[in-house]
Amino acid sequence: MNDVSRRQWLRTAGTLGVAAAAAGTATAQSRPSADELVRTVKGARLFDLSFTWNEQSPVLSLNPPYSFALNRTHRMTHEIFGQVPGSRVSWASEIMYFSGQHGAPTIDAIGHIGRDLKLHGGVDAVAATSTPGGIGNNLGIDNFPADLMVNRVVFLDVARQIASGRPDPLAPSFEVTATHLDQTAKAQGVEVRRGDSLLIRTGWGQYFAKDNAKYLGEQSPGPGQDAARWIIDKGVRLAGDDTATFEKRPAAYGKELFSVHMMLLADNGIYIVENANLEPLGDAKAYVALLILTPLRIQGASGSPLRAIALTP
Repeated sequence: MNDVSRRQWLRTAGTLGVAAAAAGTATAQSRPSADELVRTVKGARLFDLSFTWNEQSPVLSLNPPYSFALNRTHRMTHEIFGQVPGSRVSWASEIMYFSGQHGAPTIDAIGHIGRDLKLHGGVDAVAATSTPGGIGNNLGIDNFPADLMVNRVVFLDVARQIASGRPDPLAPSFEVTATHLDQTAKAQGVEVRRGDSLLIRTGWGQYFAKDNAKYLGEQSPGPGQDAARWIIDKGVRLAGDDTATFEKRPAAYGKELFSVHMMLLADNGIYIVENANLEPLGDAKAYVALLILTPLRIQGASGSPLRAIALTP
């Protein structure tokens, strides 16, 4: 992509809500036509941040297991409906069972986590989950903001920063701090802006479906409270990484469990993405991108699996 095309792509990204990754806010005069928009976006480099989800994928034991089966095969439906004179049709359909807020990747709704039985905004957690409709008070995943579905994302490859440029994963229970995030952003020459999405690479995506025991073990790297405060202070609206729980495990500070989840979700209304495949972004050194996330619009759900993609010039 030449410099002119790159500038056009960045200008188009601004109109899509990337906050103009490096080109400033698009004006009415510079806004592309629909056809130009399609050509520009189709010309972008695409990174699939999703793993393949199957029965070998790692799922934390406190969640329902994943299960998939075809309850109708093409042979079955052809035998049934192929007997109808003139009918030539057959089809397959499936039954799936899985934990709604855990997939590959997955996003936690704001109402997924509470502190002292209070959800974000001081909402009573017991009352908000007392009906069959799931989480109320607009805190379920069906209320995921439309403008966050297409947003500027900064990708911080903390694992490579710690490993002096090598793709090595962080050590078990390694705590990512504010200093690590600052140093990585500086080394990559990127700025986290208010309203951005943020993805942090720990390197543990290399273990997904290859070493599930390690991936799901009691010790994994991730942000701690110090990094959570950095994320909050930067005005980030959505944060994610490539581990099963986002935050460092064991996720305990004294007697407080999952404090990072509470700080982001319950205290500040910041969405959390887990189980993202960040290896492609790391390999490409793609540090600023257009992130596209489309959670399933399930009423009152505590989260949703995602098909996540990132676009760069």
